[in-house]
Amino acid sequence: MKHLLGNLALCATLLAAAPIGAHTAKQSEPVKALHGGQALSAGPYHLELIAKDGELMLYVTDHADKAIPTDGARAKATIQHGYEKANIQVELEPSGENTLKGTGTFTINPDTGIIVFFKLPEKDAYAARFTPLNSKGGAAQTEDHHHKPKH
Repeated sequence: MKHLLGNLALCATLLAAAPIGAHTAKQSEPVKALHGGQALSAGPYHLELIAKDGELMLYVTDHADKAIPTDGARAKATIQHGYEKANIQVELEPSGENTLKGTGTFTINPDTGIIVFFKLPEKDAYAARFTPLNSKGGAAQTEDHHHKPKH
């Protein structure tokens, strides 16, 4: 029950954040994939997603491709297939120096889109939309929910 409440709190925090807005082209363009997945720029990070039937692996690096430790990171993936209304949610847990991994019962098709919400402790949350079988697609966007007072 405690794990479920934590997941619900994470979802509520991410969904209650400021709406995802338009950002510079640099933030929405694909970047070099180092592990054979689809990589996108999301704020200060490069997020690379490897999506296989039943398994997701997310690699996190900075813009110089230096590994970002994922200890304490939280991530959730929403898997969408075309215009189907039913989405599949997959929790991604830290799994190695700069990776998060999640498993579930799902398949990856040409029309699959995967939205990943990613957050490191004490840092802003970011979201990226991946299209694993379409390497030209996808967009990364920032979800800043740490609003600082303006002086």
